[in-house]
Amino acid sequence: MRPKPDPIAAGQESVWSFPRPAIAQPTRAHIVIEHGGRRIADSRRTIRTLETSHPPSYYIPREDIEPGILRRAEGSSFCEWKGAAVYWDVVVDGEVIERVGWSYPSPTPAFVLLTDHVAFYARPFDRCSVDGQIVTPQPGTFYGGWITDSFAGPFKGDAGSAGW
Repeated sequence: MRPKPDPIAAGQESVWSFPRPAIAQPTRAHIVIEHGGRRIADSRRTIRTLETSHPPSYYIPREDIEPGILRRAEGSSFCEWKGAAVYWDVVVDGEVIERVGWSYPSPTPAFVLLTDHVAFYARPFDRCSVDGQIVTPQPGTFYGGWITDSFAGPFKGDAGSAGW
């Protein structure tokens, strides 16, 4: 059952107007990730993925991620649109945040923009922001979308959304 989209306020996008299948598009949004008093990533050259009912996930160029903090994690997964994903741990001053990032080393042709970019779950970090606005992580434990006031839901991942 498709839920009723939330009303759209001025300056918002509805996640219910996002396409299915998903798409990837460049954005100049200022993405910052901070943890342990350090800036982990800072970029205005990200790619966002959009999919019906999901807030965007932001893929950050490897060059805009602090050198030496990424460590390849075990495991992989497969997205029907993007292809095979690999996972990344983040190591900050000896603290290991396991499987907090993912990337597509050889994405499908429609998602070639994601090559050499890494996306991150917002929940484990001290602070993630989009254009200075603090991010609310997408509900649930599987999805990695970043919610800001720029998006109207409801969002996949909420209780009862498994069938969307």
